[in-house]
Amino acid sequence: MSGRQIDRGRLADVILAVVVGALGMTAAAFDDGTQALDHAFIALASAALAFHRAAPRAVLAVATVLGTAYVLHAHPGPLAALPVLGAVHTAARVGHRGVAAAGGAVFLAGYVATGPGTQEVAERAGLLAGWFLCAVVTGLADRNWQAYLRQTEQRALEAERTREEAALRRAGEERLRIARELHDSLTHSISIVKLQAGVAVHLARKRGEEVPPALLAIQEAGGEAMRELRSALQVLRADEPTGTPALLVERARAAGLAAGLTVTGDERPLPQALDRAAYRIVQEALTNAARHAGPAKVMVRIDYGTGNEGELTIDVDDDGAADPARPPTPGIGLTGMRERVTALGGTLSATPRAEGGFSVRARLPLGETV
Repeated sequence: MSGRQIDRGRLADVILAVVVGALGMTAAAFDDGTQALDHAFIALASAALAFHRAAPRAVLAVATVLGTAYVLHAHPGPLAALPVLGAVHTAARVGHRGVAAAGGAVFLAGYVATGPGTQEVAERAGLLAGWFLCAVVTGLADRNWQAYLRQTEQRALEAERTREEAALRRAGEERLRIARELHDSLTHSISIVKLQAGVAVHLARKRGEEVPPALLAIQEAGGEAMRELRSALQVLRADEPTGTPALLVERARAAGLAAGLTVTGDERPLPQALDRAAYRIVQEALTNAARHAGPAKVMVRIDYGTGNEGELTIDVDDDGAADPARPPTPGIGLTGMRERVTALGGTLSATPRAEGGFSVRARLPLGETV
């Protein structure tokens, strides 16, 4: 919450206390026999409302005790209940339903005790009981509404974040695809041109012949093209992941996800494509768990060939809300994950677990280490 919002909240609390106190004082002024002590009861009970955000139960206790003392001493009208009504509402608003109901009951008991057996007191007590019930109900309704607004805001922020992440991931994957295509096609072709030009220059000089300027220009242009192409490929590959699965787990923890990591086997450097795929699989699985699993625990397990010497195994399991009877429709993230694994000759399983939650299991051939 920002400082401006806090200042506005404090101002609203002070205004609430002033308005309630003014109404109580005005009503007390028209009651016969009101004394200075009664005005003190009203003022203190109303002033306590200014602190309801910091200590709602303490404010309720103070307002109830002072309000009850006031009605027992002065036998006022129903408006004497305003400070207690405000305290009951604010206590129920933050979830203290039982305490709020108890405070209202104590005040009503004191109010009834001011004139037992009279029809007028019974009618007023019934009216006040309805007021206190409304205060509790409106407090709970306001609590639920605020919770709904917070959830809606969080979902909107999460949706915006995931859209940005998906867009960045798609853009990065497209750049890498272009880089691979450029490397596989243009680099090979330019290298052949440069090589042939170099051979032709070498043979001409060996025979003592004059090297044609066009041939020298081709050789020089080929070298320049190779340098430019390498620079372009470096730019296109600038979004390569820089980090490890352990760093991803730490980031997930910092973001509030209960995540753990277990590594077995002989941890060692992996080929670039395999290392990149492992990073992306763990990243996507943790992102999906944060988005869909709810308040769940997530465990990441990476095995460097303990069970199978020729495979890198990645398991990401959560105990979230996924239901085996309703498997999710694969989205862009799962589809991209499967494509990465398949391209490396591996297998991927991404399904809800029988005991609840979701499981991602990737098996990737280790091949040659680097």
